Amino acid sequence: MVIGRVSGLYGVRGWVKIHSFTEPRENILAYGQIQLGRDGRWRDATLAEGRRRGKGLVARISGIGDRDQAAGLVGEDIAILRSQLPEAVDGDFYWVDLIGLEVVNEDDVSLGKVSKLIETGANDVLVVDGERERLIPFIRESVVKAVDLDSGTIRVDWETDY
Repeated sequence: MVIGRVSGLYGVRGWVKIHSFTEPRENILAYGQIQLGRDGRWRDATLAEGRRRGKGLVARISGIGDRDQAAGLVGEDIAILRSQLPEAVDGDFYWVDLIGLEVVNEDDVSLGKVSKLIETGANDVLVVDGERERLIPFIRESVVKAVDLDSGTIRVDWETDY
C-alpha cells in the first residue's frame, strides 16, 4: 500500500524529502519498516529517523549515508504492508479497501467498479469504471448509502445518466 514518495534530496548526509499521503502527513514517520520501489519492484527498507521541515518532511533511510546514494531514491514510492495499518474504526474505510468494489445504485443497476479515489478537499470522489467512467462523490448518507466489504459492493443514490 503506497503511503508516500521520495520527492527530493535534503543535505549531504543522505537525508531525503518525503511527500506523504498519510493524514496527518507526519504519520508516515511512524512506520519504521517500509518498502521502497517503483514499477512494481519493491525492497525492504527502514526509516531510521525523520522530522517535519518547513511544510514538508525529511527522513533518513538506514544504509543511505550520502547525497549520491540518496539521489537514487528520488521518485521511489514508499509503501507498507496492509497488515501494518491499524484496524479501521466502524464506519471508516481505507481507500485500498474500496478499490475494486462494485458500485450499485438504488435501482440495483451496476455502475461499474471503483478504480481509484480522488481527494478534492471538499470530499473524496469515487472513480467508477463501467460502460463509462463516472465520478461519484463519497458523501455518506446523501450519496453513499452503504458500503459492504463482505459482499464487495457500494450502494449509491446515483442515476445511470449522471
